[in-house]
Amino acid sequence: MVVGSSPADLQVLVQMMERLGVAPEELLAVVQPESVPTFEQFVPVAFEATSQGSRAVFQSYWNRIVACWGTRRLDEPTPRELVEVIEHFRATAKRRRHHTNGAGAAKHAYDALERLYRVAVDERVLSSQQNPMLRVRRPRRAKTRRYALSSQLLDCICRTAAETGQDPRLDALLIRFHLETAARPSGALNLRLEDLDVANLLVTLTEKGTKRQQPVSLTLMEGLLDHAKERGVQDKESQLFRFPDGRPMSKLRYLSLWARLGRYIEVVYKEGITTYWLRHTTLTWVERNFGLAVARAYGGHAENHLWYGVTAHYVKASLAEVATALQTLTGEPHPLASPGSLIPQRSEVLPTSIYGLPPRSEPSSDQYLLQKPGHNAY
Repeated sequence: MVVGSSPADLQVLVQMMERLGVAPEELLAVVQPESVPTFEQFVPVAFEATSQGSRAVFQSYWNRIVACWGTRRLDEPTPRELVEVIEHFRATAKRRRHHTNGAGAAKHAYDALERLYRVAVDERVLSSQQNPMLRVRRPRRAKTRRYALSSQLLDCICRTAAETGQDPRLDALLIRFHLETAARPSGALNLRLEDLDVANLLVTLTEKGTKRQQPVSLTLMEGLLDHAKERGVQDKESQLFRFPDGRPMSKLRYLSLWARLGRYIEVVYKEGITTYWLRHTTLTWVERNFGLAVARAYGGHAENHLWYGVTAHYVKASLAEVATALQTLTGEPHPLASPGSLIPQRSEVLPTSIYGLPPRSEPSSDQYLLQKPGHNAY
């Protein structure tokens, strides 16, 4: 009992704390500021409590924050100061050819700070009321420039990838993989031999710290198995996509692939087309033909009521529906597709230039080429 306080006074205090949503331990945190660590002390703690994928994004921002505020306590910066830091990251972002005026840097800076303070609250270093990020508005996303690519352009991209470079077989397989699965680059880089379910024509994709099963065609499954055998992948836990000498592929392969395609295909260079445009193309087709719920499941998007509305919680798509969409996309039967679903002719999304898919009659894709493909060292 507090000295000099009557039970009635204490009851009034308890009622006020309940009305304000304040816990006793939060009051202790407020009156003991010396127990709050500095940024340079706490960033390593947040680093260890963050997933590997997020670390790669946040670490450079945390390093710069430590360089600026290393000796300051976490509870010292005001919301206004945090906004100024976020805007500083926006203003100093590198201006690449397809920059968005620093919108991406501002978003990542916000997420890095938000993660730092969320870990501080989880570790009970700060109370929830002491978290200044609760009063900082998230920067708006830059409007995406991506759009669904035409069948002719996709065909041109695939043919050029399959006819140029040091390892066209790998590049052709990668593009087919991303077009069928709508996987992010991390989905391919994290793919292991054990992730292939041959009997059910499924691959397990690991993206953004989550796993999901994605239906694939028999054509793609055979391509993945042939690639693993050809590149000497025997350990089930080994990375599947590899170079001819057995080295595992890294994300740098995507950079070199699209840089090479940009030298042959003008629109790839001008628009800055990357692997994410393939994902955008496939998911657009799925949404147009099978609805938003199936497209969301096909792309492995997390549920978010702010984006999709509460109804999205009740209209989840099943694996059978995703398999049916894949079956329609490829024109190949899938064992998990909905019973009685028809197998129409192939859609106009997948190109014809890889794994012996039958050619289709359509206008020549040479209109997109800056020069005729030829084998080169890139």
